[in-house]
Parts: sequence; C-alpha cells; structure tokens
Amino acid sequence: MTFIEAIILSVVEGVSEFLPISSTGHLVLTSNLLNLSQSNFVKDFEIIIQLGAIFAILFIYWNTFFKNVNVWKKVLTAFIPTGIIGLLLFKFIKSFLLGNLYVTLLSLFIGGIVLILLELIYKEKEHHAESIEKISYKNAFIIGIFQSIAVIPGVSRSAATIIGALFLGTKRKAATEFSFLLAVPTMMAATGFDIIKSNFSYDINEWFILFTGFIGSFIVAVVIVKWFLKFIQTHTFIPFGIYRIVLAILFYFFVIK
Repeated sequence: MTFIEAIILSVVEGVSEFLPISSTGHLVLTSNLLNLSQSNFVKDFEIIIQLGAIFAILFIYWNTFFKNVNVWKKVLTAFIPTGIIGLLLFKFIKSFLLGNLYVTLLSLFIGGIVLILLELIYKEKEHHAESIEKISYKNAFIIGIFQSIAVIPGVSRSAATIIGALFLGTKRKAATEFSFLLAVPTMMAATGFDIIKSNFSYDINEWFILFTGFIGSFIVAVVIVKWFLKFIQTHTFIPFGIYRIVLAILFYFFVIK
C-alpha cells in the first residue's frame, strides 16, 4: 500500500463512516478500484482508520461521554443485540460477507430504496423524541436490533440505526446523534476483536502509513460529523438514498461488468 492509497482510504472512511452510505461498502469498492488485495496489512490498516473515526466522536462528544450516565446506559442497551450477533456470526461475516462485491452493491441499492421510502412517509411530530435522553430503553434496544443488520456489508451501520430510530418516533437530529454515539462501543468491540488477532509486526514505513491513515480518518470524520449535523436540520436523508442507488448501479455496470 502506498501513502497515496492510504490517504484515499482514510478520507473514504472519514467521509462514509457516519453518513448513511456504508463505510464498509465504500472501502470494499475503493479497494477494488485501487486493485488492493485483502492482505493482513490492508485489513489491519482498515482497523486503524476505523479507530480514527471513533476518536473523532470521542473528541466531539467528550462531555456527553463522561458526564451523562443516562445517555451511556441507553447507548450500551442498544449495543447488546449487535454485540451478540457480531460475536456469534464473526467467522461467517469475515469469511463470506466482507469483500463480497455483489452483496455490497445489493445492500447499497436496497438500503437506498428503504431510506427514500421511509423519508416519504416520515413526518416529524412534536411528541417524537428530540434528544437521546428522551429515547426509551425499549426503543434503544430495538434500534440496536436494526443496527445489527449492518453486519451485512453495504447496509450501513449509520443508515440502519437512523432508520430504526426514525421508525420508532425519534427526531432526525436525535436519531443521528444516537447513531454517532452508538458507533463507539460497536466499533470499539469490532476493531478490538480484530486487534487481538493481529500482531502488528510491521516496519517503520508501514507504521507511518498506519499513522497517516489514523490521523486522516480522524480529521475528515470530525469535519463530516459537524457538517452532517447542520445538514439534517434543513434536509432529509433522501439525497443519501439516491446516492446509494446511483453508486450501486454505476459500479455494477461500469466496473464489475
């Protein structure tokens, strides 16, 4: 992997991790375009850039993480379904789902349609939960079940979580922020599990590439998260649904075929 490729992948991760467009799907598609084989180093690099994105959320929501116990309880409640399913299906996900272009494109396409349809019928109402504190523990758990669908590459953890929250009567900003916070234990668990199995025995040049990827994804994720929160206050998620559908179609006909 070259430094240019490392920067490209870190930017892709930083942009796509918290938008409802699937970071895993975009990394799979980008790696395919760059002709990068899924070597141990590439897999470890993807772990590191995900950690960079996680730290972006910790950086932005520092006070929430360490001062609001109620929020954390709901976030951890939502994490339970994904934690269980991820642990049980870890080998299957790694062996048969990750890196599968057809599964990724189909998930992107279907997810885009679902996102558009939900927005067409969704009407934000006064009684809808306007903050994470207003989300009940029952709804938090159900949102976690929605998130667990994102073990399929291309679904998008962010999209699944946001769709679940909106469906259960949560306002867009609260649904989005809950998705951000829920990413922390979810991605920490996923990357931590991978790190345990990695020896990270690389030379100085490779360590520098890993560091570049971490910093790159961190900076880009901070910018994107702040932009996304402003965007959803005046826009719907329909543009992201359209983007997913167009991307899946273009990639299928012009890259795979």
